[in-house]
Amino acid sequence: MTQTIAPRLRTLVLLFLAVAGALLAGAAPASAHAALTGSDPQQGSVVDRAPTQVSLTFSEPIAVSDDAVRVLDPKGQRVDKGAPVNPSGTTYSVQLVGGLPDGTYTVAYQVVSADSHPVAGAFTFSIGAPSETSVPASAQASGDGLVGGLYGFGRYVSYAGFVVLVGGAAFVLACWQRGSGVRAVQRLIVSGWLALTAATLALLLLRGSYTRSGKIGDVFDLTLLGEVLQTKTGAALVSRLLLLAAAALFIAVLFGAYEKREDEEKRDLTFGLAIGGTVVAAGLAASWAMSEHASQGLQAGIAMPVDVLHLLAVAAWLGGLTTLLVALYRAPADTPVDRTAVRRFSRLAFGSVVVLVATGVYQSWRQLGSWSAFTDTRYGQLLLAKIGLVVVLVAIASVSRRWTARLAQAAAPAAAGQEHEGEKEPADAVPAQQSETGRANAKQSDAGRAGDGGPGAAGPGEQGGSEEQDGADSARAAQLARQRAAMETARQKRLRDADPNRFGLRRSVLAEAGVAVVLLAVTTVLTQTEPGRTEQEAKAAASVSSPSSAAPGQGTGAVTLNMPFDTGGGNGKGIVTIDLDPAGVGDNDLHLYVERTDGKAFDVPEVKVALTLSAQDIGPLPVVPDRVATGHWSASGVQIPMAGDWKIEVTVRTSDIDQVTVSKNAKIG
Repeated sequence: MTQTIAPRLRTLVLLFLAVAGALLAGAAPASAHAALTGSDPQQGSVVDRAPTQVSLTFSEPIAVSDDAVRVLDPKGQRVDKGAPVNPSGTTYSVQLVGGLPDGTYTVAYQVVSADSHPVAGAFTFSIGAPSETSVPASAQASGDGLVGGLYGFGRYVSYAGFVVLVGGAAFVLACWQRGSGVRAVQRLIVSGWLALTAATLALLLLRGSYTRSGKIGDVFDLTLLGEVLQTKTGAALVSRLLLLAAAALFIAVLFGAYEKREDEEKRDLTFGLAIGGTVVAAGLAASWAMSEHASQGLQAGIAMPVDVLHLLAVAAWLGGLTTLLVALYRAPADTPVDRTAVRRFSRLAFGSVVVLVATGVYQSWRQLGSWSAFTDTRYGQLLLAKIGLVVVLVAIASVSRRWTARLAQAAAPAAAGQEHEGEKEPADAVPAQQSETGRANAKQSDAGRAGDGGPGAAGPGEQGGSEEQDGADSARAAQLARQRAAMETARQKRLRDADPNRFGLRRSVLAEAGVAVVLLAVTTVLTQTEPGRTEQEAKAAASVSSPSSAAPGQGTGAVTLNMPFDTGGGNGKGIVTIDLDPAGVGDNDLHLYVERTDGKAFDVPEVKVALTLSAQDIGPLPVVPDRVATGHWSASGVQIPMAGDWKIEVTVRTSDIDQVTVSKNAKIG
């Protein structure tokens, strides 16, 4: 909810567009979420000789364990040895066993990026020729299963707890100091502290399994917990727990000594609580900034303070909004949230929106880097959804502001009416039922007093009965007082609920809170998503390193064609594979592999190759490869005169009389 939001919203939007355009136009390289940018051997490549190691290059430094990189043969057996090493920069290598046979190998990796998120993936390369493999060329990250779901839920609860704790305390100190004595507000802020503390402890326990095995049984593994405590994320979580201990002291003072002070005495204590609370809140926000996206990549020294401001602004706005909602619905009739508190929060919320716009523009530029990343990356799409929710929230806030204005306008006439009603009705007037009870009690009291000096006065032996009567009268008087208080509270509540302006304000604030819940969920997912800038850089690096990025006329990358054949004789079935590199105009290297249907090398007596470009009436151009090994033939210097859609024919002879010709088309050049 904001004050004078309509005229100021246009200014904010124009400022957002201007700054965003300037920043996105001058974007510089950065990364904040590790991504694989290259490998040796390259993904999908076919190499003639078995490599001695596999190297992976990432967009930023990563944390690796002994089991972070695995290389599997076609049968799923590991062929890597030793732990990954970091020979230089962001490249990590793992050694392979010697004597690897031909076939397709799978490289699976699971590492932790410098911004604390697990990153997993897999790709394949082939030695000699591609083959069937029992290993899927994909990897499930440890954060994708049950543990990942629990970890994500814990992150959401921690953000929600932080927002309620910090925003609720800010609302009480800055907008509605009488709220420190309202039980519903106290329960809300304490619930925020409990939620944040419990979620932080859960994240600390889940962290080891989340980044390593993904098994629920490893949550209480003390060895993994010890490793987590030595990481940056573990240190941030422990720091958060220590700051929450200080926050508990803050809450105790806010709802203890502060609540009991008179208004005049609260001023100095308010200042002290505001300073101490700001320090604790900034420290809690920094526990996220120091371990996530803001701590890595471009301008980390600026990004972390900006992230702290962003989180504090979110808490002041959404947490204050939640506290206002609770106050409107649950505050007792004798301590209603007044229009002054609502107007103060309106100003606080507007300031928070200004901070959110400024910090949000900077974060968007830093994490996206280009306009295309808004639509081409998942991070950008989520960010657009978040921006849309913020716009909806501000629109509903403008409605809330109108209800606030009407409430303020109706306050003066209502107050005058109450004074006029007080003149007609005595201050001690009570409903008929209460009056009857009071008269009955009065009669009984008069009768007791008459006994003190009249003919019916009690003697010494009847003194005990008189004391019992006095006790009963006191109990009835207390009961009468409670009845009066209850009925007065009910009367005030009816008056409050009958006010259409207050009812409208409650409805609009409830709608704001509903949108805020969804907004917080999108923000939680956003913090776990690879930034758009990094995703685009990884795609660009992959396209540069891929053979398919060759210049026009120089080939489109190594072409691989698989063609099943059946010569009709006994054991005449198999698969012939053609590898043509670089598949461009000019000289090319050709490798041909013949395998049986079970994947074993097929030692056939003869193979022939012919290339035909029908569109230009060229060919067939014969190619006679040389036998290299069982089932493997090759030919170098194969001339292809021009680019086009070429038909590649292979003739396979399995006996003196059994042979067949198979063909496939391939785009060359």
